[in-house]
Amino acid sequence: MIGEGGNLGLTQRGRVEYALAGGRLNTDFIDNSAGVDTSDHEVNIKILLNLAIRDGELSQSERNELLVEMTGEVEKMVLRSNYLQTQAITMMEKLSPLRLGSKAHFIEVLEDAGMLNRALEFLPDDDELKERRDQGLGLMRPELSVLLSYSKIVLYQQLLVSDVPEDSWLSDEAVNYFPSPLRKRFAKYVSQHRLKREIIATQVTNSLVNRMGASFALRMHEDTGATPGEVARAYTIAREVFYARDFWARLEALDNKVPSELQTDAMLAMWNLLRQASRWLLNLRGRKLDIRVMVDRLKPGLRNMGKSIRRSMSADELAQLDSQMQPYIDGGFPRNLAEWTVMLDRLFPSLDVVETAASRRSDVDRIANVFFGLGDALELKWLRRQVEALEVGGQWHAISRANLRDELFTQHNRLVECVLQVGGRKRDPLAAWQSVHSERVGVVQEMLRQMRTEGQMDYAMLAVAVRSLAQLADDTGG
Repeated sequence: MIGEGGNLGLTQRGRVEYALAGGRLNTDFIDNSAGVDTSDHEVNIKILLNLAIRDGELSQSERNELLVEMTGEVEKMVLRSNYLQTQAITMMEKLSPLRLGSKAHFIEVLEDAGMLNRALEFLPDDDELKERRDQGLGLMRPELSVLLSYSKIVLYQQLLVSDVPEDSWLSDEAVNYFPSPLRKRFAKYVSQHRLKREIIATQVTNSLVNRMGASFALRMHEDTGATPGEVARAYTIAREVFYARDFWARLEALDNKVPSELQTDAMLAMWNLLRQASRWLLNLRGRKLDIRVMVDRLKPGLRNMGKSIRRSMSADELAQLDSQMQPYIDGGFPRNLAEWTVMLDRLFPSLDVVETAASRRSDVDRIANVFFGLGDALELKWLRRQVEALEVGGQWHAISRANLRDELFTQHNRLVECVLQVGGRKRDPLAAWQSVHSERVGVVQEMLRQMRTEGQMDYAMLAVAVRSLAQLADDTGG
């Protein structure tokens, strides 16, 4: 393992060669970034305190004493930033062999925009990327460090020219940037800080890229057409409504107590949920992503959805849940955190349930019963697993799979509306809908049963399955 406390302890070629041979290292600009971060905090803190001195609320000597007093807290904030940055590289490293195509595409986009010189940064060319794919290898930590850095530079610039720094929810990021003595005593001056927009753009960029990886913002833009500002808002909403920060804090409290591989796996479970939830938010009709409004709309209903999902699970599914929890429990996770971790993969459909309940001003549990009942009746859980299992060989496969996933949830929701139209006032609306449309429902069920006997599904078969659900919704009133 190598850590570079000074600049250019190794060449980038040397780092990559060492990493390919099994060595553990990042780059000098990652290991060394606390120095720059400390300088940024110092400058921004002094600008804030000068405002207080200007208004006579602080003397020069008091200011100097306060700077000394805050040294320890600034140190912790800066080290925290480094911790999250290297954690992001570890998550990207774990995903890299499976998602090498998305990273290759990210490199190409930056190259085409004139933002990155692949040769200068010693990133692999197309032939080497193909060799790595054939060998089951991804990008190495030093290479991922470069992409992380570029993604932050690009996203920061994009957010700075957007209206994100004016968002009332995200403006709290500027206050939270400063040490606690300043937040308590001089918070009113944050709004007057001449670098407030830059601070907010930096904080939002770091949160999004550290948690979601280098290519997330680009992928969301290409999948949905969203602007970087909209992606940042969608990610923030998803993070808040699924209590992600509480989850991360509990995971990080287990440092050096449980295997780090388990912590990374759990982090990636939340990453996957937030990725799907962000895309769902960006695909909402109307797509006015007011963070405060959406959090207030979705968060209360999502609080207890884990329990509703558990009630809808069969005995086999509950056994599978316990089996998935066991490695975490054996590794030292508290049982409730182990359950939270493995339930994350099952929480995404909750967004549709809660949004439908909110739009119809209906009871969340009632909508949940219809939603999950349809999932059982029409093999929709199985279909979702087949979509997720599709092999992704490059950018277009990734987009095709994402479109199939989105379309499956769209048709699921249309069918929920069909059920509620027919049996909304009945005690068991799903049974009423199935009774009225038994013949048409039976045809789709039989087709899906035949597909299950075929074994592994491909893109074409899944497209047919999803289309049959759309036709069922058309025929039954959706």
